[in-house]
Amino acid sequence: MSEVNAFGQQLGARVDDWVVPARPPQTPMDGRTCRLETLDPARHGAGLYEAYASAADAGNWTYLPYGPFETEALYLKWLEAECTGDDPHFHVVIDAMMEKAVGVASYLRIAPDAGSVEVGHIHFSPKLQRTVASTEAMFLMMRRAFELGYRRYEWKCNALNAPSRRAAQRLGFSYEGVFRQAGVYKERNRD
Repeated sequence: MSEVNAFGQQLGARVDDWVVPARPPQTPMDGRTCRLETLDPARHGAGLYEAYASAADAGNWTYLPYGPFETEALYLKWLEAECTGDDPHFHVVIDAMMEKAVGVASYLRIAPDAGSVEVGHIHFSPKLQRTVASTEAMFLMMRRAFELGYRRYEWKCNALNAPSRRAAQRLGFSYEGVFRQAGVYKERNRD
């Protein structure tokens, strides 16, 4: 039974032990099959470009608001301009066996006061897609957020991106609905 205030309005459940979590640190996250570290364009950019170039086509860029990049130089310029801040905080996924960059993911919309953080900009090369390392990379990011004390961990994707939606459900995310006309990317509507 929920509490009611002096005006007869129901109140949300008490969270007496709430402590505002720290922002996610920029320290590596080590797993068995992969390591995540803060993306450094100079160290990781060329390897990421090479990993993405191993795809049969550019379809992996369709639902991202950027890319594909025609040259490595353009990709590195974009990484430097867009991926070095703290929100979004980009991480590179390093394959533990190959010691090569094979994908990225970021924390974004980091809201410690609300206890909420989102994972996004997930872009896994064919070398990482549908592997144990891809699952472990997402696990490591989730674990860090919850160990810091975040109460909500969000995954939003383009409503048309069926592989991303399936991945989120496989990882245990709860479907909460569609944000209609949430944005415009590449001159197209994004729900």
